[in-house]
Amino acid sequence: MAGKAWLRLVTVASLLWLLPWASAIHRSDFPESFIFGAATSSYQIEGAYLEGNKSLSNWDVFTHVPGRIKDGSAGDVADDHYHRYDVDIELMNSLGINAYRFSISWARVLPKGRFGRVNQLGIEFYNNLIDSLLLKGIEPFVTLNHYDIPQELEDRYGAWLSAEIQKDFGHFADVCFAAFGDRVRYWATINEPNVAVKAGYMLGTYPPARCSPPFGSCAGGDSDAEPFAATHNVVLSHATAVEIYRRKYQSKQKGLIGIAVYTTWYEPLTDTPEDRLAAERALAFEVPWFLDPIVYGDYPPEMRQVLGSRLPTFSPEERRKLGYKLDFVGINHYTALYTRDCMFSSGCPQGKWTQHALAATTGERNGVPIGPPTGRPSNYVVPDGIEKMVTYIMKRYNNPPMFITENVVRKIIQDIQIIMEKPVVIAMPRICFTTTLGYSTLMATSPKLPKL
Repeated sequence: MAGKAWLRLVTVASLLWLLPWASAIHRSDFPESFIFGAATSSYQIEGAYLEGNKSLSNWDVFTHVPGRIKDGSAGDVADDHYHRYDVDIELMNSLGINAYRFSISWARVLPKGRFGRVNQLGIEFYNNLIDSLLLKGIEPFVTLNHYDIPQELEDRYGAWLSAEIQKDFGHFADVCFAAFGDRVRYWATINEPNVAVKAGYMLGTYPPARCSPPFGSCAGGDSDAEPFAATHNVVLSHATAVEIYRRKYQSKQKGLIGIAVYTTWYEPLTDTPEDRLAAERALAFEVPWFLDPIVYGDYPPEMRQVLGSRLPTFSPEERRKLGYKLDFVGINHYTALYTRDCMFSSGCPQGKWTQHALAATTGERNGVPIGPPTGRPSNYVVPDGIEKMVTYIMKRYNNPPMFITENVVRKIIQDIQIIMEKPVVIAMPRICFTTTLGYSTLMATSPKLPKL
């Protein structure tokens, strides 16, 4: 992929909506090797949470605690993909997609992590899934970890808070590369590590539900320290998996390996130096927080300036391991926000969102939203945010290969409930957004931008 003359992107969610309806932009407008796909994760769709010798994951345990999930739902059955994957693949084929991004349930393949045996029933399930996809001409794009880990590892040593997780993740990756790598060409080590760390160890809204005031009220945790300790182990776990792939598998299997990060584009609330710097800090505390160590071997200077000694340091051996880099960056993008300075400016609203980056975010400027609201907090439809984010990553990391690994309008449930009665009216905002997104994506791949 690195040898291509143009930036290669894949969008694996919302561009599906573009294909049947949008008249102003067509699939043929994109490069031939542009990949259109769909994305899921194991906990969200598989179900069968205790079938086939699978153990409990951290999400199984988390969602079974009353009050953790607003409506009490859990992934015990979900979409029953474990039993109905063949039907789902037929649906994918009917949509005309040529890639499917899914994650492997760590607890299904290694129920006890490296402290137990490989579960052959889990290997068999993913072998069948991959083979069925390939028979339909659909490229498997595999994520090793999408939030869920065996609860065994949480109970034994605190999961991402312990350096032991690096050994376990390396073992898990090794097993997957050996079992599936002969047919899988695209690997993402970890999906949205920035979300998993913030939600799990800063806000306490994801497992293991650890936090401290003012970020939240949890049974345990330290929101000022644990997110950065967990990040260190996440980054080094990624590096461990990449090193294993480079040394043992890549030359034979000819695949690519990267990571998928959650991104929000931040605009300065006002055109002042302070707010412009605040926007830069907000970006650094989200994307470079994870990509800078992987690409450059250390955390962003914007973070070092604010956090100082609270950020861990990398040993010479850890820096050596980080030297294996990555083959691509996966971009999960949903929205954009305005940013206001809280480092130099007075009267800044204080709260959980301003404590670390010293930047407050808002979706409105002078009462005008940055884009159409979606009904979800801090989430607006801002299609050109993806072009700006792609350009930002291109400039900061010397134009790495990129995939748009997630993007969609976040009103799916409400739309589906009403779409049966008013399909055209309800679908139109999504179609308009996706058409605009298509133009923004084309802009990001256009000849005017730097080339690989």
